[in-house]
Amino acid sequence: MNMDEKPAPLRSSLLGSPERNRIDHGFFTRKGGVSDGIYRGLNVGSGSNDNQINVTENRRRVAETLGAPLSHLVTVHQVHSPDVVTVTAPFSGDRPQADALVSATPGIIIGALSADCGPILFADSEAGVIGAAHAGWRGAIGGVLGNTVEAMIGLGAKRDRIQAVLGPTIGPDNYEVGREFYQQFIATDSSYSKFFSQSPNENHSMFNLWAFIVMQLERAGVNASALELCTYADEDQFFSYRRTTHRNEPDYGRQISAITITE
Repeated sequence: MNMDEKPAPLRSSLLGSPERNRIDHGFFTRKGGVSDGIYRGLNVGSGSNDNQINVTENRRRVAETLGAPLSHLVTVHQVHSPDVVTVTAPFSGDRPQADALVSATPGIIIGALSADCGPILFADSEAGVIGAAHAGWRGAIGGVLGNTVEAMIGLGAKRDRIQAVLGPTIGPDNYEVGREFYQQFIATDSSYSKFFSQSPNENHSMFNLWAFIVMQLERAGVNASALELCTYADEDQFFSYRRTTHRNEPDYGRQISAITITE
């Protein structure tokens, strides 16, 4: 591995740029890090079994890319919840358990880790309010996205100005689910059947998490879009929990999507 390789995050013009509005962000891939083996690249997962010295260096590289010290990169202990944390300064103790963060404080980087679930970055550039959420199917159906929007509004954002972009997430061609999964969704809302298509395997379906998350964002009243990049399909770029599971590997890395208001 080239230790001198730098992270080259994906960006969306919808979320703005430091040159235009003091917002910087990146949907980071696994490239540009120092981890090796099954964690090869930019693994930022503190909860993984990777060498934590490597994880710390990878997180430092993420922070440096967005113009801040490592201490200003803030993430939470993600638990597939609907909970949102408002960040005004780096955490002084243990990371809270939650699945989204919002901030209006310049110089703080907030981030969502993922390895198939949906990382969503939010920005109201005019108000200077940002958000980062982690949403798999549990978080999306449980309300984490709407709660993130409401927390941003509480900091001064306007609903119709908020841009929300879904980053790299497992795609509809690779997300096969069983009958119980399908039934749980339909029991919640029968219209959710449109997010499922027939699997080649009997009693299974393919689930479109991309479209489901975008729909939830649109229901929350924000301007929503998706990069439509599949974590499972692109091993060179992304970590994937499901790919690791199918290979019976002992663990997996996590990538990060992060956003900041520059000082």
